[in-house]
Amino acid sequence: MYSERTGEKIDTIYWIEGQYIAEAIREINVFMRDWRNNQMMDIDTRTVDIMAASHALLEVNEPFMLLSGYRSPATNAMLRSRSSGVAKNSLHLKGQAADLRLASRSVGQMARAAKACNAGGVGTYSGSNFVHMDCGPVRSWGS
Repeated sequence: MYSERTGEKIDTIYWIEGQYIAEAIREINVFMRDWRNNQMMDIDTRTVDIMAASHALLEVNEPFMLLSGYRSPATNAMLRSRSSGVAKNSLHLKGQAADLRLASRSVGQMARAAKACNAGGVGTYSGSNFVHMDCGPVRSWGS
């Protein structure tokens, strides 16, 4: 993944033979922090698994662009004040969601790949050119 906002990139193997690699998970937690205030939370590995599986289904070499991972309560409140599309109890607040983009794939293609995982929430935001993936209940919304 990479972040245009911070200029950071991450390319790691985080799971081998049924075991998460603690150092890689720590890297992911840092990378997916709230970039507005550098607050961190442990990112739920189920979300990382959904992201990785979706990326594999898309058969791309291009990394995901991370728009939003963990969000602090202050950031979520600020975003809610600007948009009705931001949930008050967003799973971003729990480190259980990510908003992602790929230049080489459409939002529809990304959403279909995420839905094929049958493992969480998938929000399609065509107007803003990103897909929300989370490890909450299986559901989908948007277009």
